[in-house]
Amino acid sequence: MAVTIAVIGGTGVYDPEILSDLREEQLSTPYGQVQLKIGSYQGREVAFMTRHGADHSVPPHLVNYRANIAALRQLGVKSIFATAAVGSLNMDFAPRHFVLVDQFLDFTKGRPSTFVEQGVVHLDMTEPYCPELRQVLLRAARELELPCHPAGTYVCTEGPRFETPAEIKMFKMLGGDLVGMTSVPEVVLAREAEICYATVAMVTNYAAGISSSKLSHQEVVEIMTDNGANLRRLLMRAISLLPPERDCACHHALAEPVAVPEKNN
Repeated sequence: MAVTIAVIGGTGVYDPEILSDLREEQLSTPYGQVQLKIGSYQGREVAFMTRHGADHSVPPHLVNYRANIAALRQLGVKSIFATAAVGSLNMDFAPRHFVLVDQFLDFTKGRPSTFVEQGVVHLDMTEPYCPELRQVLLRAARELELPCHPAGTYVCTEGPRFETPAEIKMFKMLGGDLVGMTSVPEVVLAREAEICYATVAMVTNYAAGISSSKLSHQEVVEIMTDNGANLRRLLMRAISLLPPERDCACHHALAEPVAVPEKNN
């Protein structure tokens, strides 16, 4: 059975307990080895990948994004649901709310961000997050009566430090709604690989200078753990609503597809 759906679990999303008949897989890519799990949900094969490792040992600026997306492409994945813990710059986006990101601002600095290593490829990013997957997630959230915003701009910073209040003020002036450290280059690489990609952002706190207290990673983990059941419900409902056979503009994002090597030579 083809594995066409994947979940990339971010901070606080480490356990694929939502899937049955789990098996471990290790894939070799030109960018490194990737470990993930594959299981079943309602008769469909789903890949589950922990972005930061099962023990949360990989910081956001050292995640091997290219290897992860290349591995999912090898499996034949066509749709990726990614989760992310985020800080909020928008007072309407409160802690424990979900946001279906539709745009990003990239403030990363030193991450390999493309599969393109020869030739010239200019990738259209008018809609970086798949509109079809976002609509499926929104329908699922409404059916489950979960607090969910249909759109928001994600500001991606390099990390691993949190942002200063001055930076947050700037990001807000530029139109940012959320701040996190992982969506870029993951979303860009997925588009280059012609895979539909959507981020379910969970607000864990208000950002620096907005929050009344200092930020801590422990706070982020606690909120994600506390609201994790709702996140799992949202993901599983979205997977159940996703048509088994579907085509999407994301699958044809490039006039001349980017060469994503399948394995080491």
